[in-house]
Formats: sequence, structure tokens, C-alpha cells
Amino acid sequence: MPRAGLDTAAIVTAAAELADEIGFSELTMARLAERLGVRAPSLYKHIAGQDDLHRRIAALAFDEAAVAIGAAIQGRSGRDALAAAADALRTLVLTRPGCYAATLGLTPTGPDDPILLASMRGIGPFEAVLRGYDIPPQDMTHALRAVRSVFHGFASLQASGGFQLSTDIGESFDYLIDLIDRGLRAIAGTAPADPHR
Repeated sequence: MPRAGLDTAAIVTAAAELADEIGFSELTMARLAERLGVRAPSLYKHIAGQDDLHRRIAALAFDEAAVAIGAAIQGRSGRDALAAAADALRTLVLTRPGCYAATLGLTPTGPDDPILLASMRGIGPFEAVLRGYDIPPQDMTHALRAVRSVFHGFASLQASGGFQLSTDIGESFDYLIDLIDRGLRAIAGTAPADPHR
């Protein structure tokens, strides 16, 4: 039976939930229409096509990340903020796998692309964490990429069952946070200058 009050936001929300269930790569307009109890052409009144759906789910995921990570770091600084941000990102990857997968591999079409703006909102809380470490402005982009890569990688490996050893995963995550915390503190001024820069 078709859902009442079907609009673009409701369609995107349903698509993100379906992607979490079946995997983002399996999400199609036809499967989404079946989930919503409508014919596929009905979706095109709200969504331009598969690429548009992909980008809308990604924007939703970035916004969810911004809200979750922003709330997690509120009132925290230093390692506490880093740990809270990392844990919020890991939770998103583990609980919204399809939605999160939509954020990967998209190229913004220009400076006003909603995906670019949403992604900037998504990384905003991590920028706030790094500012708390007094990361030099010239290092900020590198630090953001490094932190995102490390925590994304860990969470993605965990989500895919990539950690097979018996050692507690939470302990490994805490170890990783300590490692990144020490590195960020070193970049902020306690490590010797790199002669190659």
C-alpha cells in the first residue's frame, strides 16, 4: 500500500533506510518504489534519477554526521573531544552502513553543489576538534584528511568484520585515539620541525 504524504524528504529517508538494510550498491529506484508501495515512475516526480538519489542520501548522511558529531563534542576539548568525535563517526558507520556508503566517491560539480556544502557541514565538528589542538592553518587540511582516513578505515574494517583477532575492538579503538592524540599534540608544536617542509 502506498505511503500517505509521500514527498522528497520522505523518499530520501526511506531510501537511506533501505540502503542500510540491503547495502547501498543494491539500492535502485525500482526497489525503492517497491518498498514505498508505488510504481517507479511516481518517484521521478520527486527524484531525478539514481544519481540524484545517491547525492540526496549522501547529503542526509553528512547532515546526520554533523549533528551527531557536533553533539558528541559539545563542551569537550583535546583527547576527550577527539574520542567523542571518533566514536560518533564509528557509530554512524556501524549503524547506518548504506547511508554512510553513499558519501564515498562523489565529486562536487562546483562550489555551490549541495554535496560540497553538506560535506563541509559533516567535517565541521572535526575541524573544531583540530582547532582545539592548535593545528597550524597550513596543516589543517592534511590533519583533517589524516583523521578522517584513520577513523573511517577503522570503522569500515569493523563494519565488514575485518578484525578477526580476539583482542577487544574497543581497546584497539582507544589505542588508536591515543595514537592520534599524541600525533596531533606533536604537530601543534612539541615535535621537531620537519626539515623537508
